[in-house]
Amino acid sequence: MVAEAPHADGPLATLASRISSLDVLRRFALLGILLMNVQSFSMPIAAYFNPTAYGDFSGLNAIVWFLVHVFIDQKFMTLFSLLFGAGIILFTSRAEERTGHSAALHYRRMFWLLVFGAAHAYLLWYGDILYTYAVAAFLLYPFRRAAPRKLLIGGLIVFAMATAIGLGMAATITSWPAEMEEQARADWSPTEEQVAAEINAYRSGWSGQLAHRLPMALYVETEILLMYWGWKAAGLMLIGMALFKWGVLSAKSSVRTYRRMAAGGFGVAVPLILIGVALNVTAGWSFEMSLWSSHFNYWGSLAMALGYVGIVMWWIRAGAWPALQGRLAAVGRTAFTNYILQTILATSLFYGHGFGLFGSEWTTE
Repeated sequence: MVAEAPHADGPLATLASRISSLDVLRRFALLGILLMNVQSFSMPIAAYFNPTAYGDFSGLNAIVWFLVHVFIDQKFMTLFSLLFGAGIILFTSRAEERTGHSAALHYRRMFWLLVFGAAHAYLLWYGDILYTYAVAAFLLYPFRRAAPRKLLIGGLIVFAMATAIGLGMAATITSWPAEMEEQARADWSPTEEQVAAEINAYRSGWSGQLAHRLPMALYVETEILLMYWGWKAAGLMLIGMALFKWGVLSAKSSVRTYRRMAAGGFGVAVPLILIGVALNVTAGWSFEMSLWSSHFNYWGSLAMALGYVGIVMWWIRAGAWPALQGRLAAVGRTAFTNYILQTILATSLFYGHGFGLFGSEWTTE
């Protein structure tokens, strides 16, 4: 499938030559993550999953939602997760080159990522992903030396667990506890009072936001982590480790390989995602259908993320616009800072401690 590259445990010079392409990809992923997250920053959370739950879903608004859903939503979080897995290999290999050991450094690094992720979630924005990454990376360290093929197969199995759990819940909805079903339906299609309460919370000052943010952050870092994000992040990290060891994420594969990745990724992803959209539209955006249809975008996002890798690596291999590549790589080397800065700027724009634009509607009339 891909050209074999020097093993990631090789000389430090070999590892250093790979950094630039990873940094360019990180910057590309960060831009997409901002475009994906801005809806959660600016609107009630239900609107992220169900575009009919809040605001005007017609005309230009519907077109923008459609384009974002097909080409951005989940795709760049997927890409960033692949890169995080590659980063585990890169970081531990460099540590072992210097000292012969990496475990203490890795776990210390992930502990602080866990701390910063929790602070980010509870103090700024409940949609934090750093906490999930830290938990997954704690568990994946022992697999860093596995062969790429085993990492890929294992990653796909772990990634598929979120779908297995989700489809299992969809198939057993009639046996859910009444309170659980009622809450899930309210999350999908909240009442006007619930929407108003969320808007009022985030248009208030920082302390006023806590009533909504704290329980949401706890929910994300417990139930969502165990049922969805944890499996997704861990599976993608394992796949990212495999791709890095094969040289795919470091521009070591052939131009032909990257062209095939781009064509195949988008060729698989777009039809899958469109099927999910069609199912939702046909069902009138029902809660029941959402339990099934969301998995088309889940798997389509993996395919499209690989397509994006193919496009960016193809561009790097072509050597086009080297100055732009250098600027992107420079930003990619400060991924953590840029991720937190996105939250600070977005919440300052939309939340009450800033400009208070949360929940403001854009009409197309």
